Amino acid sequence: MLVTTGLNLREYSLAAVEENLPTLWDRFDLLAKKKVDRMSLSGVPVASALGRKRMREILAEAEKRTGLPCDTDLEAHIATLNHFDAKKIALATRWPDSVNGALTRYLADAGIEVLACRSHPRSLDQNKYSVALEDHHLALELGAQVLRDAPDAQALLMPGGLWFAIHAVPLLEAQFGKPVLLNILSTTWAALHAAKQSIPHRPDPKWGKVLASL
Repeated sequence: MLVTTGLNLREYSLAAVEENLPTLWDRFDLLAKKKVDRMSLSGVPVASALGRKRMREILAEAEKRTGLPCDTDLEAHIATLNHFDAKKIALATRWPDSVNGALTRYLADAGIEVLACRSHPRSLDQNKYSVALEDHHLALELGAQVLRDAPDAQALLMPGGLWFAIHAVPLLEAQFGKPVLLNILSTTWAALHAAKQSIPHRPDPKWGKVLASL
């Protein structure tokens, strides 16, 4: 079961993230009272803005505070990429250069190099109200473009919790033969990987390479 609660991020900026940190701690406490087994902060721009050192410090403090394993989409992406031994990747996003730059630096701190990036920049509000079919076609377009730009990439990362790209994943993987990572895929992979001794799981290739790799 997935239990969610939200922040009120105004824009993709460090200032907006800092403004929401008190709310973040309140949300950690709220979810802990729901007796969940694991918590994950969704939103790659949030972690990217904070930087890896500070984000991991926050996660460590959250684990100490709640007694539960705490993760982020971005750390889940890193764990999934390491699972595939993918140290050189292609990146496709719907974010401005400032966010892509922060994300690239965060990944570099984890030993992962972004060989090429393709983006269709949108504001946070635009991403909130995007159309699913348009998102699907954009994922196919940007994903194919960046993988052609970076033939040596070992995986494609298409982050964005508001991006309806799940149906583009098997199409891109079939075309290029490389794993495609979305927030929901990597975070679910990390949760199932951590609990695989207690959760029966039968990998299905139609889910894509990430979940089928469990």
